[in-house]
Amino acid sequence: MTRNQPAAAIGKQSKLLKIGEVSKRTGIGIEALRFYERMGLLGRPTRTNSGYRLYDPEIIERLSFIKKAQVLGLSLSEIAQIISEKAAGESPCAHVREIVRNRLEELDQRMAEMRRYRRELGAALAQWDKEGDRKGHVCGLIESTVIHHSLPAAHNLKDRKS
Repeated sequence: MTRNQPAAAIGKQSKLLKIGEVSKRTGIGIEALRFYERMGLLGRPTRTNSGYRLYDPEIIERLSFIKKAQVLGLSLSEIAQIISEKAAGESPCAHVREIVRNRLEELDQRMAEMRRYRRELGAALAQWDKEGDRKGHVCGLIESTVIHHSLPAAHNLKDRKS
C-alpha cells in the first residue's frame, strides 16, 4: 500500500494484484509479464511507493485474450497493434480477419512445400532401401542423392517479431 492515500483508494488497492499473483493465476511468468508491459500489451500498472506493480483484476482477461491471439498465430506486435486500435475506439476485427487470412495463405504455401519435401524424402529412402550401403566420404547414400527441393526453412512464414 502506498502512503498518504484516502481510505477509498486503500480499499481499491487491496483488490489489486501483485505481479506474482497475476503470474500464478495465468501461468505466465513474471519476466513475460514485464515484457508484455514494455511492449504495451498491458498498459501501465499502478505502483506502490516501493515500486511493486499492482494490476487491476481485469488484467486476467487481457492476458487470456493475448494467449488466445497467440494460439491463433498472431505475433505480440500484431496483438499490441490490435489492442491499440481498440484503445483508440476502433474495431480491430477487420484487421484481425486480414491477419488470419494472410496467415492461412502462408500456411497453405508451407504445407505445399512440406508435401513436396515429404515426397522427395520418401523417394530417396525407397532408393536407399534398394541400394543398401554405399561407400562414400561419410555416407555414400547422402553424397549420391540429388536434391530438387530443400527442406523449407522454419522461418518461411513471414518474418514476425515476437
